[in-house]
Amino acid sequence: MGDLARIFKAYDVRGVVPDEFDEATAEAVGAAFVEVIGAGKLVLAHDMRSSSEPLAAAFARGATARGADVVHAGLGSTDLLYYASGSLGLPGVMFTASHNPARYNGMKMCRAGAVPIGGDTGLTEIRDRAAEILASGAAGTGAVSSGTAAGGSVERRDLLRGYADHLRGLVDLSGIRPLKVVVDAGNGMGGHTVGAVFAGLPVELVPLYFELDGSFPNHEANPLEPENLRDLQKAVVETGADIGLAFDGDADRCWVVDEHGASVSPSAVTALVAARELVKHPGSVIIHNLITSRSVPEIVAERGGTPVRTRVGHSFIKAEMARTGAVFGGEHSAHYYFRDFWFADSGMLAALHVLAALGEQDRPLSEVLAEYTRYAASGEINSTVADQAAAAARVREAFAARDGVTFDELDGLTVSGPGWWFNLRPSNTEPLLRLNAEAADENQMAAVRDEVLAVVRS
Repeated sequence: MGDLARIFKAYDVRGVVPDEFDEATAEAVGAAFVEVIGAGKLVLAHDMRSSSEPLAAAFARGATARGADVVHAGLGSTDLLYYASGSLGLPGVMFTASHNPARYNGMKMCRAGAVPIGGDTGLTEIRDRAAEILASGAAGTGAVSSGTAAGGSVERRDLLRGYADHLRGLVDLSGIRPLKVVVDAGNGMGGHTVGAVFAGLPVELVPLYFELDGSFPNHEANPLEPENLRDLQKAVVETGADIGLAFDGDADRCWVVDEHGASVSPSAVTALVAARELVKHPGSVIIHNLITSRSVPEIVAERGGTPVRTRVGHSFIKAEMARTGAVFGGEHSAHYYFRDFWFADSGMLAALHVLAALGEQDRPLSEVLAEYTRYAASGEINSTVADQAAAAARVREAFAARDGVTFDELDGLTVSGPGWWFNLRPSNTEPLLRLNAEAADENQMAAVRDEVLAVVRS
């Protein structure tokens, strides 16, 4: 139980292979998943890590031993797994550790229709039942008993073409002008999916690191780190490309670079996609988390939509989308969620929207996005502090007596003043406070940012 408690997180499973997460564990979780979810049939996919296919096979052994049939999609991105779950109406499991280093692996689980499974919606029960199976000594020996006369079957099925066709059916790219697009797959699953999705589009693709390699020999597959964008930015400028796209390891997040090689804020992408979705679905709800730029709710309201603010984290976004029937949701971490995609996130679908917006007119991307970028932002800045609550209290006290300042505590501490705001959130796993600040111009943002950091780090 101790080991499983370490690798079962709030929303997924993740650990070092094989020390924390091995085939015996995967087999036990497969059996527990079937029991807890009540799955008579399920779908699996896995990323390119060397440990992913063996772990997926072990999970399938555990699931079939409990009598469940398994549709094994093989190599895929996380949003391909969501497509499979939604289109087939089956619960699903994706084997990936996303952007984590090569020694890690994990599982993302969902119910039929890509409904996420988290700690309070079944993941804890799966963990506890898997621990019981491991304690019995059956898992990993091929002796996980089904209690039935016959086990389930495994069917291999290639879903890549169906996934690509589905995404292209959600965004009309038929009339766009020819575009040169540099894509950095980071040796992750984008190298498997991008070619299939872009097939037949008026796109000249310039691929970077499309070779599937879970050791990530070129750079980490994490586009949130600026250093991991350097090769993409250089290639966009050198090739005269119209746009650059970077995907993380399991290709569910997408980062955008403009024609000058400048990094584009995910908030600007959120506002652009929201505006497009509101044309198709007037008056709809758009979800944004509380560290997204204030330009997002402003633009949503101006375009006739209803902006709804949530806490940071995909579980909060997905829950609020389901509650409100929102047509779209965006996070500053470059996760984008679509009602037309079973309320699940797809970086690839967001990329197609950006390509469509760019290709439908003749302006460069930097000009297209200018109307969606209204403020200066700090980006997320981490500070190591021994007492997170005390540091946040000092910040609140420092701003409490100022005119026009308001506070809210939806997620950490958000302080708003004339022309500026900042949010200070504690990490759930590390002794860190995370600061995001925004203001009307760069000088004002820098002044607010530096003042908050001085108090936090004092």
